[in-house]
Amino acid sequence: MAVPSDLAFDPWDPAFVADPYPAYAELRAQGRVLYYEPSDQWLVPRHADVSALLRDRRLGRTYQHRFTHEEFGRTAPPPEHEPFHVLNDHGMLDLEPPDHTRIRRLVSKAFTPRTVERLKPYVHRLAGELVAGLVEAGGGDLLADVAEPLPVAVIAEMLGIPDADRDRLRPWSADICGMYELNPSEETAARAVRASVEFTEYLRELIAARRKEPGEDLISGLIAAHDEGDRLTEQEMISTAVLLLNAGHEATVNATVNGWWALFRNPDQLAALRADHSLVPSAVEELMRYDTPLQLFERWVLDEMEIDGTVIPRGAEIAMLFGSANHDPEVFADPGRLDLARRDNPHISFSAGIHYCIGAPLARIELAASMTALLEQAPTLSLAAEPERKPNFVIRGLRGLNVEIR
Repeated sequence: MAVPSDLAFDPWDPAFVADPYPAYAELRAQGRVLYYEPSDQWLVPRHADVSALLRDRRLGRTYQHRFTHEEFGRTAPPPEHEPFHVLNDHGMLDLEPPDHTRIRRLVSKAFTPRTVERLKPYVHRLAGELVAGLVEAGGGDLLADVAEPLPVAVIAEMLGIPDADRDRLRPWSADICGMYELNPSEETAARAVRASVEFTEYLRELIAARRKEPGEDLISGLIAAHDEGDRLTEQEMISTAVLLLNAGHEATVNATVNGWWALFRNPDQLAALRADHSLVPSAVEELMRYDTPLQLFERWVLDEMEIDGTVIPRGAEIAMLFGSANHDPEVFADPGRLDLARRDNPHISFSAGIHYCIGAPLARIELAASMTALLEQAPTLSLAAEPERKPNFVIRGLRGLNVEIR
């Protein structure tokens, strides 16, 4: 089965990137699984299939725990990309059991409900301070002034990264995450490699410092766990820290600006939210569904499988379309409508299965904290200029969101 040439699925088309949801409707109507030649992937657009495949152990984020590149019918990455792949491939998001299980068990100690709940006052205080600065200035860029600094500061605090170094984190993260787009260019790869080398060197030095003077932070905790017998290499510590930073703020940043842009385009829903702040929890869930920050999640086919009569061979790559699944009318009533009071909302923006986002509870706290602070301190917040969307498809966000407070 192949995607027809006239289907409006083109992740490199600015019009598609601006609004991919009509094209997703076409995909869902076309079938449950469709081969897309430009990226050599099998697209899965429906919620039920995406949800099931996220839990299917015939798929993996990596194949190297079972096969060599040659055995799997794939070409090894070029040697010049090695620093990126070493960094990326040792993080738990791109590992399978038993390595994934071992690392996730250690990291999960920092994300227990009790630990996350203890962070709540810090998150709300910081969100309040950031919004207060925006209010005092009469407005500004919601992305740069609130959406970015909040989650970056929180995850940096957890990792124990000094205040003076935190402005380096976001640029490194942005360059590394460029490699998660479909068919990244050599220029994108070069930036990712450079950022991987610099970030790795920085964390290697930080780990050495924490070995001499441990703190209460997560890096110190991972060192202590290693010293007590839990197997964790230095590279795994570095890759874990980078993953937590990247995953710990990318989705939150983009969900914040995508969400407020959606609210400005739906003034009736914004008015309802301003009138009833108890809607904040359901609003956070609905905004993550309505304009999903991570549009696509890839898995390798480790064992041949069949979907709706189509055989997907071992060695193929499946692209699960989160944005499409979150707009599936089989699951969501009137999915194209923003409904902040939506109760039945099983969105998959945080994934599912063994790779379910470990930081989801913290992300929800951050999103609710910034939204609440903006509602309370900036009740007249309005759009100052039409935003420009980033050209990326996989990680969906805006270049900025200029707002004013009258």
